[in-house]
Parts: sequence; C-alpha cells; structure tokens
Amino acid sequence: MSDLNSWSPQSTALLTIDLQNDFLHPKGAYGRANQTADSILALPERIAPLAKALRARGGTYISAQFTLVPDASGEPLIAPHLKELRPFLGKGDFAPGGFGHTLVDALQPADFVIEKIAYSAFYQTRLEYVMRAKGIKTLIVGGIVTNGGVASTLRDAHLRNIETVMLTDGCAAFSDEVHGATVTSLATVTGQMTCAEVLEWLEGGK
Repeated sequence: MSDLNSWSPQSTALLTIDLQNDFLHPKGAYGRANQTADSILALPERIAPLAKALRARGGTYISAQFTLVPDASGEPLIAPHLKELRPFLGKGDFAPGGFGHTLVDALQPADFVIEKIAYSAFYQTRLEYVMRAKGIKTLIVGGIVTNGGVASTLRDAHLRNIETVMLTDGCAAFSDEVHGATVTSLATVTGQMTCAEVLEWLEGGK
C-alpha cells in the first residue's frame, strides 16, 4: 500500500474520472435517462475538500472527462458496444465545450481538463504530457465508475510505474456490489484510502 508520508503534495495530482454534468446533473444525458445512483451523486461534495487542500499544499487537480467526438454534422462517434449499452446517447451528449461535457460545479475549476475517449484517462490523451510538464509523480484517483474508468486508469498507471492511491469512498459504480468487488480486485495495483484519510494527510502538513 502506498505510504502518503513519502509523497510530496507538490508533485501529486488529484485525478477525477468522469465527474461531469452528462453523468451527474439531472439535465445531463444520464439524468434525463434516469441512469444514476445515490453513491455517484454524493462524490463531488466528498472530493471537493481534497482538491482544495491539495492545491493549498502546492498540488494539482486534473479532471478527466469522457468525450464523444462529434462529426461534421454534430453526430457523436459512438463505439458500437457503447451504443448498445447506452442507446439513449445522442447528438450533443458529451460534446467538447457543451454543458454535459463540463465538470460539475462542485469541483470547478480543475487545473487541467483531459478529454478521454475510452475508459482509461491515459489512453490516447495528454495526461502523461501534463504530468511530465508539471513534475507530477503520484496520483490520488477517484470518480466513476469504479469498475470502468477508475479501474482502467489505475491499472494503466500501474503499468507505467506511477504510484497511486485510490479513494475507496471517492469512487462509485451503479451497483454497490460491483464497486466493492472492484475495490478488492484493485488492491494489488494501488494504495487505497478513504477521502477522510487523505484529507487528514493533506491538512496535517506531513
């Protein structure tokens, strides 16, 4: 398990996955389709104090946001498996610059926004460039869904020898059972702490 006492806040980033309006806001794509969970909706308020505390120690907040790239007519490029899984997605959903694509208000603003087109925040994105440019060595990771974007990002970080801490109560899935099973399965690739434990480290000045 990662020892936060060996980490430098100045070279650490809080990385949240997919905490954007189209997933969480009632007027977003998932809200309109009644696809949500209380555990997901609770995340922004729980994570926001960590972003504030980390910045106060010289750290960085990065928001990775799922993106559906629109074609020339505005129709989103949707992978077949996603279209089958979420048939309600359509024109304007998760479009860069749109309301739905935007980070939720409770976490605004992020220092950097990473557009991602797949589960992992590392896959075909500028995340590693930002990390190198800012001297970021370690990541605190939360967001949605635990078994999708969060798990894929943590596993990709592990493959890159990037040390991470997973916020066990700072991520969620549409099923508590799936969330719990995923947390257990990820114990071999990431440190795991609650939001309160990480906040204690940040506010303790260690």
